[in-house]
Amino acid sequence: MRNIIVCVKVVPKTEDVTFDPVTKTLDRSKAENQINEADKNAIEAAIVLKEKYGGKVILLSMGPMFFEQFLKIGIAMGADDAILLSDRAFAGADSYPTALTLATAIKKIGDYDLIICGEESSDAGLGQVPSQIAEFLDLPQALFVSSIEVSDGLIKVKRSIRGGHEIVEMPMPAVISVELGMNQPRFPDFKRKRWADKEFKLKIWNMKDLNLEEGMVGLKGSYTFVNRFIETIPPQRKREFIEGSLEEQANKLYEIIMKILSS
Repeated sequence: MRNIIVCVKVVPKTEDVTFDPVTKTLDRSKAENQINEADKNAIEAAIVLKEKYGGKVILLSMGPMFFEQFLKIGIAMGADDAILLSDRAFAGADSYPTALTLATAIKKIGDYDLIICGEESSDAGLGQVPSQIAEFLDLPQALFVSSIEVSDGLIKVKRSIRGGHEIVEMPMPAVISVELGMNQPRFPDFKRKRWADKEFKLKIWNMKDLNLEEGMVGLKGSYTFVNRFIETIPPQRKREFIEGSLEEQANKLYEIIMKILSS
């Protein structure tokens, strides 16, 4: 097996994100970041395939330079190389220019058999990028994959559909997105993490490296945007205060619980 390319997104913790009414974009400046959970499953799936069939695992991400520390976590897990697509022109991209930029980088990497993505990102939740990458590269695709087998230049996957699952067999190269929780991502190896932090050299590609134009990427290349919003509404919780003695409170709480269970 040749290269396995894993598309990795670094996302903010959802509860830390706010909406900027001036720029009409998400404000992530104060949010704690992490590797998208489904992308961790994608990294683990790629490493398992490498251990069975050989080849190299290459991580590919698009974002600012601080993403480097998160890609090194993937290296510590067992990936062989990592490339970060970083350019101010890439900022504000919706799924279309994101997929275009990633697909262009994949073409530049070349010599690959499989592209693996997480099913969707936790910040946007669209799940469109894997299919768009496949279209840009004119490759077969399978989404929401829960198991993978490779044999004689073919990949056979089990994918979830409404009401059950189906088995899909495709020639490689191919694009797949894996389900959140399809496996248990391994913990980064301590020695390998120390090596990655000190010695691993991340490749950085910008817009010119990919021969893309400013109108094709980022916000300028996007087809969707926020036109306006009316207001943000804080979440409201239904609360009921129980009064009386401890015994009365306990009896009332029991009645509430039983009412919920019987409804």
